[in-house]
Amino acid sequence: MPLPSYTLGVMEASAYAPEVFARGLPSSSRPQQQPEDKGEPVGSVAGVPAALLSLEGIGLSFGGVVALADIDLSVRPGEIRAIIGPNGAGKSSLINVISGVYRPDRGHVQLDGTFYAQVPTQRLAHLGVARTFQNLALFKGLSVLDNVASGLAYKARSNFAGQVLGIGRSRDEQRDSRSRAEQTLEFLDLMSVRDRLAGTLPYGLRKRVELARALVAEPRLLLLDEPMAGMTANEKSEMAAFVRAARDRFATSVVLIEHDVGVVMGLSDRIAVLDYGRKIADATPDEVRNDQRVIDAYLGVASDNEDRAGI
Repeated sequence: MPLPSYTLGVMEASAYAPEVFARGLPSSSRPQQQPEDKGEPVGSVAGVPAALLSLEGIGLSFGGVVALADIDLSVRPGEIRAIIGPNGAGKSSLINVISGVYRPDRGHVQLDGTFYAQVPTQRLAHLGVARTFQNLALFKGLSVLDNVASGLAYKARSNFAGQVLGIGRSRDEQRDSRSRAEQTLEFLDLMSVRDRLAGTLPYGLRKRVELARALVAEPRLLLLDEPMAGMTANEKSEMAAFVRAARDRFATSVVLIEHDVGVVMGLSDRIAVLDYGRKIADATPDEVRNDQRVIDAYLGVASDNEDRAGI
């Protein structure tokens, strides 16, 4: 039975920002005026394309606790950009600023040439941004196919009656959504479980279904918050290959938070390292691997990280 339009709205809100949906969607953020044009696209230098995403001077505190301090970060088109650091370093806070869940106390986010004090979370999909979450946000009682199709809910234009009766524009929209969802399932080798309820799948497959839902709209920017957490070594290898293939197929820029340093080093083009809310390194994998500050704060003191509380 076709889903009514209000249900599709709920699916979009909970799929793209379940934390925000739980407490009510924020009002739209007004884009800030761009800096005076000085002849070059923002973020561009000689021989380097302008950034699709730029963070400038981002500061964020919770009470007296500093989560982020003067963070600058850029993501180029088609780049896999990793953010790593110990627990409590501010990684999730940063990705929540990028996706509009948090409004920074200072600084701004520039997305494809437009500056925001806070990214409008309810318009993420329209802005070409999709994300996955540390904790799975699938609809357990819906099939895999319907879960993936929900990633296109923001495109629905048919009215309530059309959704209920499955007529007119609604029928065409549903046919297109299912076709695109099936193509994405095939791309991620999930067709064998297309009709299974998402809640019945093994954990590793559910993680892949969530990736499929994020990819079905072919976003320009994909935010992955620990997409391989809890996976086996084989599942991590498969997921890394799918992320790389998705970047190549859809020309998608990827921002990746991941604790498995081995995976990050092999998958990323550039890596930013956070520690206590401050950026202590930002370079290629080889440069980060040999950075003494990173070794002292993260790579060389893994046993100390287990006691640090996450922000």
